[in-house]
Amino acid sequence: MPYSFVIFDLDGTLADSFPWFRRHVNGFADRYGFRRVADEDVESLRHAGSREILDHLQVPLWKLPLIARHMRRLKGLHIADIPLFDGAELMLRNLAEGGFRLALVSSDSEANARTQLGQAAALFSHFDCGASIFGKAAKFRRVMGRAGVKPSQVIAIGDEIRDIEAARAAGIACGAVLWGFAAPKALRALAPDLTFERMEDIARELGAARGTQ
Repeated sequence: MPYSFVIFDLDGTLADSFPWFRRHVNGFADRYGFRRVADEDVESLRHAGSREILDHLQVPLWKLPLIARHMRRLKGLHIADIPLFDGAELMLRNLAEGGFRLALVSSDSEANARTQLGQAAALFSHFDCGASIFGKAAKFRRVMGRAGVKPSQVIAIGDEIRDIEAARAAGIACGAVLWGFAAPKALRALAPDLTFERMEDIARELGAARGTQ
């Protein structure tokens, strides 16, 4: 069955947030007592999963909600410095006009996400934002339940290894963009259902599968 419901990640997929994160991550490290990220660490972390990253940085799990809350608050002050990737809004509009329903799942706050998306926020029928103790797969299931869609109709698109893992845990297809945080080689090694090298590829490939383009 062609996909009709598309769940997007925000940071690294639609929003070019890694430069901002890189500027501030060592401030978080100093405040919350985890290992700083050196320049030479970045490439290896781009090949790692979430658990490996947390182990490398020596982040205690109990501190994650505190760190995430602080990060969301600081990011909200700097939204103007974190643009959408070129072509993201046009791609979202093309999907919506092609009959796709859109949802956003993010660990950021919904207020931050809506501000960052700007007018494109109106294209999304569902948001599930904020930290979750049950992980991203639970958010995917929750969004599908609210939307009343079957797993076979859904594809989740993100830029990290954890996005692929969460989609599979939720029983839905996964698409990986190759311009975000995780290294393309690491994403391809997990054999996602679709990979996208350019922003415009998303609407083109999904539309072609439905016969709308």
